[in-house]
Amino acid sequence: MIVPPYLYKHIECCYFLFFTKGDKIIEVACVELINHIPTGNIYQEYLNPEKDISEEAEKIHGLTSDFLKQKPPFKKIVPSFLKFIKNDSLVIHNAKFDLSFINNELKTNNLNLIKNSAIDTLILARKKFPGSPVNLDALCRRFNIDLEIRKKHGALIDAKLTAKVYLELKGGQQPNFNLDLKTDTVLDEKEQNTSFKKKWEERIFSLSNEETNKHKKFIKKIRKPLWNFYN
Repeated sequence: MIVPPYLYKHIECCYFLFFTKGDKIIEVACVELINHIPTGNIYQEYLNPEKDISEEAEKIHGLTSDFLKQKPPFKKIVPSFLKFIKNDSLVIHNAKFDLSFINNELKTNNLNLIKNSAIDTLILARKKFPGSPVNLDALCRRFNIDLEIRKKHGALIDAKLTAKVYLELKGGQQPNFNLDLKTDTVLDEKEQNTSFKKKWEERIFSLSNEETNKHKKFIKKIRKPLWNFYN
């Protein structure tokens, strides 16, 4: 039976300050997974928020107003963004929060809202590790995922980390089989001969007189024993 590839795309939005104060998305990034395997296909766009970024936000993201002024506004990248995600499931850490930003931008520009199904790694983690920290950093540390690349908060970085966390929450990736016969773990011919031809000391068990008598009494109690038909 041929199983069709189920496509999971992961999306993380980078924003600054609070949504309720009219803040804008400044980066969108997606990492594609097919059958829980990263394909290497990514989507990333920096966006012009059409307003200056605060110094506090700049310290978090490392993105300056001068840099973002050269980028397109959200409305310009909507066609390419929607083309990438299609109707596929979106894997997001804190999905409700990120999707609210995206849909607010769409609504502001009189565009249709995203209705893709979303898999929230935050909810998955809370169910699997109740009472434990489930922010992205904490989950990466739990699963021994390298956080060196996360010196600044960025959408593409978070997308890649969340993809790794998602795979771990789903049981982890199947490790590659090492079929290289030249590895040090392969026994040479001499080692194979000595390993599989080892002689074990013969062990002999004998019944005591008491055990023999008990066995004979037990046999006499059996009606029409099968072995009598072959005598």
